[in-house]
Amino acid sequence: MLGKIFNSKTNNFTFAAFLIALSTFLSGALGLMRDRLLAGSFGAGRTLDIYFAAFRIPDFLQAVLVAGGIGATFLPVFSKEFERGKEKAFKFANNILNCSLFALLIISLVLFLFTPQVLKFITPGFTQQEILKTAFLTRIMFLSPIFFCLSAILSGVLQYFDRFLVYSLAPILYNLGIILGIVLFVPIFGTYGLAIGVIFGAFLHFLIQVPAAKNVGFYYSKIFNPKDEALLKITKLTIPSAIGSGFSQINLIVITALASTLIPGSIAIFNFSKNLQYFPVGMIGVPFAISAFPALSRSWAGKQKEKFWEYFSLAFRQILFLTIPISFLVFLLRAQIVRIVLGAGLWGWLETRLTAACLGIFALSIFSSSLNPLFQRGFYSIHDTKTPTIIQILDVFMNVGFAILFLKLLGFSNPISNFLSNFLKLRDIKNIQIIAFPLAMGICDILQAIALFYIFVRKIDSFSLFGIFKFLKNILILTFFMSIGVRFILKPLAGIFALSTFWGVFFQTIFASLFGALIYLLGAFLLKSPELKNLTNSILKRES
Repeated sequence: MLGKIFNSKTNNFTFAAFLIALSTFLSGALGLMRDRLLAGSFGAGRTLDIYFAAFRIPDFLQAVLVAGGIGATFLPVFSKEFERGKEKAFKFANNILNCSLFALLIISLVLFLFTPQVLKFITPGFTQQEILKTAFLTRIMFLSPIFFCLSAILSGVLQYFDRFLVYSLAPILYNLGIILGIVLFVPIFGTYGLAIGVIFGAFLHFLIQVPAAKNVGFYYSKIFNPKDEALLKITKLTIPSAIGSGFSQINLIVITALASTLIPGSIAIFNFSKNLQYFPVGMIGVPFAISAFPALSRSWAGKQKEKFWEYFSLAFRQILFLTIPISFLVFLLRAQIVRIVLGAGLWGWLETRLTAACLGIFALSIFSSSLNPLFQRGFYSIHDTKTPTIIQILDVFMNVGFAILFLKLLGFSNPISNFLSNFLKLRDIKNIQIIAFPLAMGICDILQAIALFYIFVRKIDSFSLFGIFKFLKNILILTFFMSIGVRFILKPLAGIFALSTFWGVFFQTIFASLFGALIYLLGAFLLKSPELKNLTNSILKRES
């Protein structure tokens, strides 16, 4: 029975997106539990700053060689190879697995030897002892990209065969492994147990996909041919994508370096608020992009342009239909969300307010952060990795420039800093420079989405802008009434529930969210929204 469930095929990408979104919700819930345990156990101080800083080098490797390399380009090339035969496609998969793993091991070994020297550039605000502790955690975490490299190949194969269920379980196990590290390994190994938990989670992420990959016919073979034509093609496609992903990680490295010079706990505040913003992005934007990717790749490879645009347009509209109201809902309930997730143990009121402010800024770019994965995979489907890479590189330079500018503007009293202090309810807090980073990233995220969309439309020339404007107008009207409803009901709920307790804040947030969602969905029903109809049909009847 379990074998049938794990190997079940998903017949349409909207239901696949729902399936991935459901698993992402579970994974995200575990991720929020992870963050609550971290915040409550260690507070806003150097310990968590060290933990988050230790991710930077391994994450850079994973982004460049795994997510930006294999993850971005494997599926379109594998789809084309599969048209030439199943055996040939699996040989190609094994060759890229072995060659990628070899390259990753060599690079990891070099970085392993020079970790402390590299960290001096990443964390200039750390003391020598803090750098050495970060280096030890980083060296343990170098195993993580290796497991994710193996996992990426299996994920690509499973996506091609529409085996989204087992693929969607992998992130759940990853967060579960980290939680086990906090609960079981930290009492034994101290803060080093955090790194061990990350490795354990990465191993589970890979292991869960092995049986399903075997079921679709994948087998491991010792093929190592760096001169293979298909490998050279994927390498050519990978280089721009890997550069773009590398620059995105450089952006996070620069932010980590700048945050390390601020008050202790700044790196943790930034990462926690970013994690909270990513929760809806991971539930909506990423699942639709991932589930649409195989359909886009197959339709483009089969020269079915009408189907290509049907899939892309459907995903595009559904992402906006869901994320625009969520962006405003998260902004309105930002303080409650942070209190529920992080308000425990050593995490104090000052860092709670700063995290809520960062989340509020991040919230306004949830819709663009959710669209960017779809735009990027749209370009990857047509074998264009250069365009999104150029946009990503420009985005990073703008992001760093904006971050430095806002850091300076928020360092003294002026109209901009005073406005942001009042707008985000931080008037009595002297140092609010940490909000410079979400402010810069949010602006650049929106600009990146606009640029990718504009170029994609011009490149393919098959999209109706008039229909989009009409569609957006309806969403914004519904969101406006939803926001008014949420603001209206918060005060009565505050009189019912004791907001000094966890459960009081929890129930206020739940009831306000449900009330807002009811207004939005009822309005969409009255307007006969095709997006609402399609979502309900896909979930209940599995129709695309």
